[in-house]
Amino acid sequence: MTQIQPPQSSQLSLPIAIVLTLLMVIIIREGAVLVCRALDIESAANIVGMIVMFIILMVWRLTKGLPEWISRASNRLLVDSGFAFLPVSAGAGLLLFALGDEFWGIVITIIVSTLIPLWGLAKLANHWLKDTPDNSINTHPTASQNDTTSSQ
Repeated sequence: MTQIQPPQSSQLSLPIAIVLTLLMVIIIREGAVLVCRALDIESAANIVGMIVMFIILMVWRLTKGLPEWISRASNRLLVDSGFAFLPVSAGAGLLLFALGDEFWGIVITIIVSTLIPLWGLAKLANHWLKDTPDNSINTHPTASQNDTTSSQ
């Protein structure tokens, strides 16, 4: 059996997709910096940019559907994002000598505050990045279906 492949012209190569994804992130973040600077709340720029990006992607996904290149580029960037933690880890390593009795409290706080968001992100990714929206329609039988199957 032969599978029908989508036309190759509609797909972007991975390097171009990564550049476009990074460009989108940079433009939204810098726009948030400009808006927050004008409102004199510069320290909120990162969270404002993240919220704006989330809203844009949700509206895009619910209206037109996200293109495949965004998912590919995002997955590649997330796989290689371990490098993003390197400066934080190096700084924390330098501070370990000055922590003293607070060491274990800080370590537990870092672990918990990292694992909970990662767990939440995994649950959201599992829910939102399914192949088709029809996958979740018949996965959970309703109570009336359970009653009819158990009575037979």
